[in-house]
Amino acid sequence: MKRSKHRGHKEERNGDEPAILETEDLDRQGMFMGGGPHADTISLASVTAVTTNVSNKRSKPDIKMEPSAGRPMDYQVSVTVIEARQLVGLNMDPVVCVEIGDDKKYTSMKESTNCPYYNEYFVFDFHVPPDVMFDKILKLSVIHSKNLLRSGTLVGMFKLDVGTIYHQPEHQFYHKWALLTDPDDITAGCKGYVKCDIAVVGKGDNIKTPHKANESDEDDIEGNLLLPEGVPSERQWARYYLKIYRAEGLPKMNTSIMANVKKAFIGENKDLVDPYVQVQFAGQKGKTSIQKSSYEPIWNEQIVFTEMFPPLCKRMKLQLRDSDKVNDVAIGTHFLDLRKIANDGEKGFLPTLGPAWVNMYGSTRHYTLMDEYQDLNEGLGEGVSFRARLLISLGMEILDTSSPDISSSTEVQVDGVPNISETAAGKVEEFFLFGSFLEATMIDRKIGDKPISFEVTIGNYGNEIDGVIKPKTKGKKAGGDSDEEETELIHNSSEEEMEDDGDLASVASTPPMKPVITDRNYFHLPYFERKPCIYIKSWWQDQRRRLYNANIIDNIADKLEDGLNDVQEIIKTEKAYPERRLRGVLEELSQGCSQFLSLANKDQNQAGRTKLDRERLKLCMSELESMGQQAKTMRSQVKKSTVRDKIKLAQNFLQKLRFLADEPQHSVPDIFIWMISNGKRIAYARVPSKDILYSNVDEETGKDCGKVKTIFLRIPGKKGFGPAGWTVQAKTEIYLWLGLSKQRKDYLSGLPNGFEENKLTKGPGLPSSPPISLTYMMKQIFQLRVHMYQARSLFAADSTGLSDPFARVFFSTQSQVTEVLAETLCPTWDQLLVFENVELFGEASELRDDPPIIVIEVYDQDTVGKAEFMGRTFAKPIVKMADEHYGPPRFPPQLEYYQIYRGNCTAGEMLAAFELLQIGPHGKADLPPIDGPTDMDRGPILPVPLGIRPVLSKYRIEVLFWGLRDLKRVNLAQVDRPRVDIECAGKGVQSALIPNYKKNPNFSTLVKWFEVDLPENELLHPPLNIRVVDCRAFGRYTLVGSHAVTSLRKFIYRASDKQANNWSTTEEIVVVSMEPETTFKKVDTVVKLDSGSEAVVKIEVSDDDKDGKGKKKKRKKGGDENEEEELDESMLDWWSKYFASIETLTEHLKAQEAALSDSEDRDDMDLADGNKRGKGRKEKKKPVVDPFEKKKPKLDELQVYPKELEGEFDNFEDWLHTFNLYRGKSGDDDDQNVADEDRVIGKFKGSLCMYKVPLLDDITREMGFDSNMGTFQNIPHNDPINVLVRVYVIRATDLHPADINGKADPYIAIKLGKSEIKDKENYISKQLNPLFGKSFDIEATFPMDSTLTVSIYDWDLVGTDDLIGETKIDLENRYYSKHRATCGIASNYAIHGYNVWRDPMKPTQILAKACKDGKMDGPHYGPGGRVKVANRVFMAHTEIEDENGLKKQTDEHLALTVLKHWEEIPRVGCKLIPEHVETRPLLHPDKPGIEQGRIEMWVDMFPKDMTAPGPALDISPRKPKKFELRVIIWNTDEVVLEDDDIFTGEKSSDIFVRGWLKGQQEDKQDTDVHYHSITGEGNFNWRFVYPFDYLMAEEKIVISKKESMFAWDETEYKIPARLNLQVWDADHFSADDFLGAIELDLNRFPRGAKTAKQCTIEMVTNEAEIPTVSIFKQKRIKGWWPFVARDENDEFELTGKVEAELHLLTGEEAEKNPVGEGRNEPEPLEKPNRPDTSLLWFLTPFKAIKHLICDQYKWLTIKIVTVLLLIAILAIFLYSMPGYMVKKMLGA
Repeated sequence: MKRSKHRGHKEERNGDEPAILETEDLDRQGMFMGGGPHADTISLASVTAVTTNVSNKRSKPDIKMEPSAGRPMDYQVSVTVIEARQLVGLNMDPVVCVEIGDDKKYTSMKESTNCPYYNEYFVFDFHVPPDVMFDKILKLSVIHSKNLLRSGTLVGMFKLDVGTIYHQPEHQFYHKWALLTDPDDITAGCKGYVKCDIAVVGKGDNIKTPHKANESDEDDIEGNLLLPEGVPSERQWARYYLKIYRAEGLPKMNTSIMANVKKAFIGENKDLVDPYVQVQFAGQKGKTSIQKSSYEPIWNEQIVFTEMFPPLCKRMKLQLRDSDKVNDVAIGTHFLDLRKIANDGEKGFLPTLGPAWVNMYGSTRHYTLMDEYQDLNEGLGEGVSFRARLLISLGMEILDTSSPDISSSTEVQVDGVPNISETAAGKVEEFFLFGSFLEATMIDRKIGDKPISFEVTIGNYGNEIDGVIKPKTKGKKAGGDSDEEETELIHNSSEEEMEDDGDLASVASTPPMKPVITDRNYFHLPYFERKPCIYIKSWWQDQRRRLYNANIIDNIADKLEDGLNDVQEIIKTEKAYPERRLRGVLEELSQGCSQFLSLANKDQNQAGRTKLDRERLKLCMSELESMGQQAKTMRSQVKKSTVRDKIKLAQNFLQKLRFLADEPQHSVPDIFIWMISNGKRIAYARVPSKDILYSNVDEETGKDCGKVKTIFLRIPGKKGFGPAGWTVQAKTEIYLWLGLSKQRKDYLSGLPNGFEENKLTKGPGLPSSPPISLTYMMKQIFQLRVHMYQARSLFAADSTGLSDPFARVFFSTQSQVTEVLAETLCPTWDQLLVFENVELFGEASELRDDPPIIVIEVYDQDTVGKAEFMGRTFAKPIVKMADEHYGPPRFPPQLEYYQIYRGNCTAGEMLAAFELLQIGPHGKADLPPIDGPTDMDRGPILPVPLGIRPVLSKYRIEVLFWGLRDLKRVNLAQVDRPRVDIECAGKGVQSALIPNYKKNPNFSTLVKWFEVDLPENELLHPPLNIRVVDCRAFGRYTLVGSHAVTSLRKFIYRASDKQANNWSTTEEIVVVSMEPETTFKKVDTVVKLDSGSEAVVKIEVSDDDKDGKGKKKKRKKGGDENEEEELDESMLDWWSKYFASIETLTEHLKAQEAALSDSEDRDDMDLADGNKRGKGRKEKKKPVVDPFEKKKPKLDELQVYPKELEGEFDNFEDWLHTFNLYRGKSGDDDDQNVADEDRVIGKFKGSLCMYKVPLLDDITREMGFDSNMGTFQNIPHNDPINVLVRVYVIRATDLHPADINGKADPYIAIKLGKSEIKDKENYISKQLNPLFGKSFDIEATFPMDSTLTVSIYDWDLVGTDDLIGETKIDLENRYYSKHRATCGIASNYAIHGYNVWRDPMKPTQILAKACKDGKMDGPHYGPGGRVKVANRVFMAHTEIEDENGLKKQTDEHLALTVLKHWEEIPRVGCKLIPEHVETRPLLHPDKPGIEQGRIEMWVDMFPKDMTAPGPALDISPRKPKKFELRVIIWNTDEVVLEDDDIFTGEKSSDIFVRGWLKGQQEDKQDTDVHYHSITGEGNFNWRFVYPFDYLMAEEKIVISKKESMFAWDETEYKIPARLNLQVWDADHFSADDFLGAIELDLNRFPRGAKTAKQCTIEMVTNEAEIPTVSIFKQKRIKGWWPFVARDENDEFELTGKVEAELHLLTGEEAEKNPVGEGRNEPEPLEKPNRPDTSLLWFLTPFKAIKHLICDQYKWLTIKIVTVLLLIAILAIFLYSMPGYMVKKMLGA
């Protein structure tokens, strides 16, 4: 967690304002306390005072308390399986199985097709920690002919991990093709493709569904493979070799009870652990062998995985486990992140690692039967103790699958590997760790007052339980289980032993000490001048270079992050010259990079350098070199205007640096500090070893090495989640130093000066032995003054939705509290706390530059029970030494904002200042006096003194009271007589009382005001509190809810500068001019802004279809091929408009994406900004030109918003704001804003306006100024008003399935006030993307009914219907908005046809009203199609055509042009809402924050007192049109010959052709059989007839059929129109053999060849190049098409050709001239002329017999004869045997 730089010496900031900071998304990649990126880590630049060190004796503390890893969260994975193509296999019945972890879901089965179309949607819900979620493997597999009885055969599968999907942009893959491979046969190539959408949503993520584009561009499979950016489309198979050599340092554990019993009886002291390693990767598991009872097992085995490369599974999980008869337990877990050990750049390298040791961390090393922290060993959460380390290496080779000797299976293999040399992982060196505890305070009193000691361990060294044997000595234990009593004698320090050289091996714990009470929550340890020390010797492989490089990069990153935070802060507090600071930051970055290049290349040939070390070094060098270059170039381009963009780029650098700094090969394990009370481990902290590692080079030294660091100890494991983990267990100030023993000469140099060392007086007492405690001689006395001014946005801790906050301030061993302020979230304490006689040890000068930190905790006072923790923050005081002058620039200190944290969440901010004043030789007399304001008498409480409290001026705050909405019950009673109280800085105003909330929830008096003294500096303004109280009987008041407006800045009235708006000037400005109408091309309208600006915006005037030009254009074109595409007005309906608009939207989104990726690709930043703009403009134009290139007919379009209208128009809060009222406690969730939704108890509608009191008079001089309304002029009255609300619902998409079958039966329900409409009988069966096309009229009265709820329910035959999701719309704000959201303004004015004007007011009337309301001059219509409003002139044409084609003069087009450009009208202009469709997310109250689908709709509102609107637009879904497709199969040719004739041995086939339309397999039709074709030629003259329903606009066939026998009703499917033809070989007795197939997409299929010769396989394989036709345009087409099938190598081969004729008729035409199927009447086809060959073999019997015996069944005949002879011999033998026996016996 980083913080902004503290103002180095405060001198540079002469009287600046303090900084305010809220948490921007500054750096998502920050480092949380476990390392690694996490969403909760947000850098904050507001803990300003805790930062920059001048003397560098202290390092920054971490403010976040809660471990963020390992806490379960909600996730939803949604998978849509659309279709599969090119599946390998003959005539299959494929099913797709989607599997995540252990959940499996199956699609339905599609019969006999290699390209099934499913379009099925599956949702998986999980509640697990993020790490577990992202490691889950998602498998898509296609299974052939699965049914209830058999599991089917696997065709192919595709797998990736959920993390890969989550890290995609928008967390999703959309319409991508997954390439299937067969895991059992890696030599076979691709087994087919599955097209799917996969999205992973966590809580609070929202997914933008791209608008459904047309299918055509996605048919390019190779270009749309389901792979992350940057992964090549051709992935190869590879072997991953993970070698596992040995482990050491395993804990002494055995969990089985028997073992303990055995041990008790026999007393055998065998090692009680049987370790093995289990590795999981890409859904496969491998295990090493089990090493029986060994703490230092040696395996020397390798586990081989076969998986595609690059793999789509990011992490390999290594788990060291203890084998046990009952159940195996994990000892420790380590994850290998493949992204960190490979690089895909052009100078990249394959994954490689080691040989290197990896450290495993997990639960503590005390073993009980039930280990409460077992989860930590499984890799969930941050480990709290060292468990073991494992020596491994990883290598990889790409397989050449074509070579014959490769085993084709992907089973995991385990082989042995040779032993590895001792030094392979590095030379073992002796390391020395020294630590000194300078302070231990804030020890939680729950722990009890038994003596407390601290234990420090590194690996197993220093651990009391496991003695550690020093390597390569006589097996003497270092820090073994020494005798407790003995150690008490020696200086009270525990476990130490002499070594041979007289040096102590280790003192790992501080002596136990009884804690002393600080206050009612905390103890502290009375160290005073005597600070205990610890030191540990340990032996590790010397791999410091790795850590050094990581440290240099981290160092650069920290500087960059601090600098960026500074820049953000400057921008935020609106200080001058942020660009200068940014240039400095970039300068620093490029210097840092060049420094890295000079430093990192040292120690090249150190022992144990691995391939990964070399490759990573190369990578880091090249990355940092280019980063330095880029930073240099960027620096020269930073201008005031580009600061924000450049900050974004610099954020990317930061992310990259953090990624590079994370070293995958560990060396020295992390250090753990444990607080032990009474033998029990209470709390811990974990310090990464690299942070305290020493180097002679400053840049390489860890950031906390040789510095005093404030460390907060935490509760281990799950208990540390939530509120329990937020209270500090203990705060220690600790000094740590780690380095090689031979470097240790200055290990004490970083300590505050002025101490003496106390050593152990034992043995020869060599001078080298480290001290076991330090005694400080120097002591300074200070007075600390804490100026607590106010806090805001605190956590709501009480059920009223408020808190009773007080703050507790800790410094050194003292603490004080402010007073408690009742019922507020924004307390103004205005209190000075004075800490007398604070003793600090060390030199005065060091303390001046680097004082200890102050901890401030905010609590909520409860009448009963303990105060509840609400958050904490840190600060550093400004120090004044006795000899310094108290005056500017440093004194008096400025108030500053400090961010308050509660766990990992921000919970408000606090405004305060801190000063630490040294008490000199003359005592307190020298201190500056405390001069508070004289007018306030608060008894003993001192107010903040004058120089520090802000300067105030008089402001007036006007409040517009409009009304209250949606108030829920309070304490079970309805709210009846509410009132609103507004309060700011102690002053306030009350609204009028609403006498009857049910009848009219609006206020009778609209505007009131009050005056208040507020700080001059806007950033210091206190929050304004809005409270609603209910006035009950007998004068009782109940608080209903409250809202705090934290920032009043947006309500400050700033008098507008008249000149800038040039609305008082008289010159005319032409805004929209017309070009002369001579040309018939599309007319461009030019919009010119005022004369000063150069922007010329083009606007299409597409009215040309309406007036004569359109018609002329058509005649001109004449014989154009696209004739039928010309617009036939009668054919067009609302849907034509809608689909055209959606296409425009997708094109627009694509253009945006292209522009975006373009700007990202332009890393060569040398492009001057000029070209950038030019380029951008060109791109924007492209989509406009495009439709005309395609000769698209020009339709009038509407605006499709891919989100809610509110999002586009700032919630319609242009003058009426909605304030949510909260009640109840805040949630303790990670994500507090989600829980806040449940706390909303109602809404207050109104507005605020504040200004300094003598307001300029010019406002009041304006005409018609109403003094009662203050600054709120021209506001409509708030009396009740009747409105007709017309809701149009078009369709819903991606609904969450509600039934077991993974579908839903949705219908619409609409609720507004008391009226409710449930459209239950029109439910749509089994559809997750239902098309509704409905409009509903409801009458409503504002303000009573102002919230419209549109819900989608799932219809159920039995039981109640379930809610799928709902969306709520605030109609009132829309109705009153200046954007005119009552009825959207169409793009053109027409009085008939599909684009008829639907507003009862015509454009001229709307314009006249708008001018009147805005007190504008105009509109003046002039001759020649001109209109003038204020001083803007617009032009347009003035003719309109009615139904009969007569032309009339009209001003409507003119008025409409003005309305469409209303935002350019000075002073009152704003964008008016166009005719539109909005897309709203559907939410479910039980699953807050996770979208359940979306709904496309719009709302029109018509006031009842105006003219009634016409009938609603008809948007009912288009009915599919009936068509009939007639396919005549004339002949086949070159069909492969499948059968061998039994009698003659000739190859032949009995051919027949089968055909069906996709989706209608049950309606498949077969020709008769052409028997015994020897040449592959077949003659059929056979007709198939397929009637079908077709939607022209969507190019889909509509099928309604029952899903199963038990289905209640028919389900409607929409399926692409594709004709499947197959050729088969008929067999009498066995199943028919499939020979080949072709699938023709009726909208675009290759034109048939004229002759069989010209018909080639190319027509199928490279469809892209071949011209295509559509049967819907051609109507009739005849030709030859190829049949294809796949051979053994999965290549397409030609298996026949078919001559067919396709004829398409509409339903009516088909009825008029019917035809028969096959060769039946009517219009029968003639019989084919087939050679009669079927009885041939009768004619040549001998030939047939010869063939049978000699050729076909030669061997069979021989076998049969041999067997018969054998049987005969045996029979004769048995027959004559008895006779011979008798003869023999009788001796005849």
